Amino acid sequence: MTPKLQATLVHLFTATGAVFAMLAMLAAVDARWDLMFLWLVVAFIVDGIDGPLARRYHVQTHAPEFDGVLLDLIIDYLTYVFIPAFALFKSGLMDGWTGWFAIIVITFASALYFADTRMKTKDNSFSGFPGCFNMVVLVIFAVEPSFWISLVLVTLLSVAMFLPLKFIHPVRTERWRAVSLPMAFAWTFFAGWAAWVDFHPESWAHWGLVTTSIYLVFAGIAQQLIPERTA
Repeated sequence: MTPKLQATLVHLFTATGAVFAMLAMLAAVDARWDLMFLWLVVAFIVDGIDGPLARRYHVQTHAPEFDGVLLDLIIDYLTYVFIPAFALFKSGLMDGWTGWFAIIVITFASALYFADTRMKTKDNSFSGFPGCFNMVVLVIFAVEPSFWISLVLVTLLSVAMFLPLKFIHPVRTERWRAVSLPMAFAWTFFAGWAAWVDFHPESWAHWGLVTTSIYLVFAGIAQQLIPERTA
């Protein structure tokens, strides 16, 4: 297999995320929230794998006619932002004006953030909350807090997109990766399990979701506060 074909196949693999986004949207229109999140988890897995593959097969060198970064951002906006915001609004978990506020703030702020050329830090983390509302909304579905708590959470994270706070990339941020990567795997497992059992209120997966989410949200901020040891 030639390097060009290998690189092209990586682009095609990334593009499957758009198909999973459409399947998730179709499920959301029918209020099949469990199925919607299962497709979003599949898209999340694709997003976690395609980056390392792109670097492994040097897609920018061998298949430069496709912009892998742009392709990834388009799919991420659908799966991380647009569909989860729609689900949050249509599910009734945020009623009345709070639902309208949430979908407007989430979609507007995320569009700006995804176009911000300063989103990545030198250590391959994110500068500001990286718009992972698929993760946020899934936890809201699982835990079902009051709409006021959901409103505060959505508002704080939307503002955090534009603050000088670091959020780790579990794969690319080298510091604490031995912990961060298993935490990301665990979050994905708990998310899939919670959706599989249709967010049953007694599911043990909910506690795993909360625990891993807290780590993934605050690990980067902790790294800012705790100086890295130098040899």
